[in-house]
Amino acid sequence: MATVALAATDGMLHFELAMACEVFTRDPSGLADPWYDLVVCGPGPVRIGRFRMAPDDGWDRLTRADTVIVPAVADVDADVPPDLLDAVRAAHQAGARMVSLCTGAFVLAAAGVLDGLRATTHWAHTEALAARYPQVQVDPDVLYVDNGNVLASAGKAAAIDLCLHLIRRDHGSTVANAVARRLVVPPHRAGGQAQFVTTPVPARDDHPLASLFPWALERLDRPLTVEDLARQANMSSRNLARHFKSVTGTTPLQWLSTQRIRRAQELLENTDDSIDAIAEAAGMGTATTLRRHFHRTVGVPPDAYRRTFRSA
Repeated sequence: MATVALAATDGMLHFELAMACEVFTRDPSGLADPWYDLVVCGPGPVRIGRFRMAPDDGWDRLTRADTVIVPAVADVDADVPPDLLDAVRAAHQAGARMVSLCTGAFVLAAAGVLDGLRATTHWAHTEALAARYPQVQVDPDVLYVDNGNVLASAGKAAAIDLCLHLIRRDHGSTVANAVARRLVVPPHRAGGQAQFVTTPVPARDDHPLASLFPWALERLDRPLTVEDLARQANMSSRNLARHFKSVTGTTPLQWLSTQRIRRAQELLENTDDSIDAIAEAAGMGTATTLRRHFHRTVGVPPDAYRRTFRSA
């Protein structure tokens, strides 16, 4: 059973820690067996926001974990406790997958875990992270960064995005989608956190593209164009692109490509369809096109993905 260790110390924020506990405590799909073994580690009773918490184990437990998650810290200007830094460094050297949520990136950066790597944090603190740790390649526009064995999320809700991404990596999109449904959140959000800095996301049923999204998702097997989407939305292509950027943080064609890859993942996991049939159903046309885009986006060929994540 893969062990997920949460680092808990005074001065952390409760949202990210509680959210990670909720995500990794149980598998609502019943498909992933075994699930994660979650353990909260710390120096002793700690204050997390307005709450007090008694960790399950001490800092030494981090070195025996498969994944170590550092939640957000409330004060990014405060010194990181030396015992936490030592524990994070030791876990990293022991080969654990290291994950920061929101401003937890300041802890990983202080421990040297992010040196030479891309990382992100809450948009309000990206400039401070870049200035304090110039050896870290801070990307202020993304929801999360995956360097393989070191990952970092942007602020608040982006921590959910990253946790779902971890589940998708470990157990496939079917299980990640089941967890997302239980949390009542989308299993994957396109775009970056830049869309949340100056332009809030409109209410679910109160934006110009609300009816366009389900219409397009029902027609992914067809050769949709930007003009097709614009015609359905009853707006010009230029106006469509502007609304897409505002709502999703990306372009119409990039959004379509992402949805087609997600559809291909679901079919690879849940059907015996050939790669050619899946390519057609996902709107990729040919198996060659699917393989090229799938490998570039997911990191492995469709056949390898199916062998790894095929549901029982």
